[in-house]
Amino acid sequence: MDDLKGKVILITGASTGIGAGCAKAFGALGAKVVVHYNSSKDAALEVAHAVETAGGQALVAQADLRKTSECERLVQLTVAKFSQIDVLINNAGALVRRMPITEITDEVLDDIFDLNVRSMLMCIKYAVPHMGHGGSIINLTSVAARHGGGPGAAMYAGSKGFVSTATKGLAKELVGKRIRVNAVSPGVVTTPFHDKFSTPDQLETMRQTIPMGRLGTAQECVGAFLYFASEQLSGYVTGQILEVNGGQFMP
Repeated sequence: MDDLKGKVILITGASTGIGAGCAKAFGALGAKVVVHYNSSKDAALEVAHAVETAGGQALVAQADLRKTSECERLVQLTVAKFSQIDVLINNAGALVRRMPITEITDEVLDDIFDLNVRSMLMCIKYAVPHMGHGGSIINLTSVAARHGGGPGAAMYAGSKGFVSTATKGLAKELVGKRIRVNAVSPGVVTTPFHDKFSTPDQLETMRQTIPMGRLGTAQECVGAFLYFASEQLSGYVTGQILEVNGGQFMP
């Protein structure tokens, strides 16, 4: 994938998990990687160091992407450093909190949609003018968008359903600008996400639904992002959702 060398890759939520794995992989291919974080500064600095050690360039940038103004600022920081954006990976997001619908509050609902929907849309809004030469946008959805999520996660699943559907609509809208829009949909992957939101018993229940008989790793998701980012590999692919779930869901 030598076409990714020197490309500017903006990855939101890149300090841990799948985002961190992607940042390191793009760095190893000689890309210029923006390692975004909200609160995990030390982890982001470690990822940036790994990117540069592997032969890439890195910019560490903090932003609270629940806010539209912060999405704009993150894009501005990227362009100020690297002049353009070739690939935008909207990886930032969270379940926020497991909560049944009878207990849902405005605050939790706003957080879920701000983190998973607003951040994606607004980062795209502000990045597109700096992708005038064409490029790739890759959104992170979830297997929860397909089956509705686990206990207390219906709102999270709904927000990821929005991401999946918007990915297809945006692919049509942006094709005239030579921008491809796709999404990666991980299944149950061992990242800080599940460390925070799922109990061992819940994870075991999920594992039993996976034909491969095990949970996935963040590293096993990275190849999907590299594929969508590379014009050589996926130049005729847009509006698609790639499931990475060990066979848990087969559309």
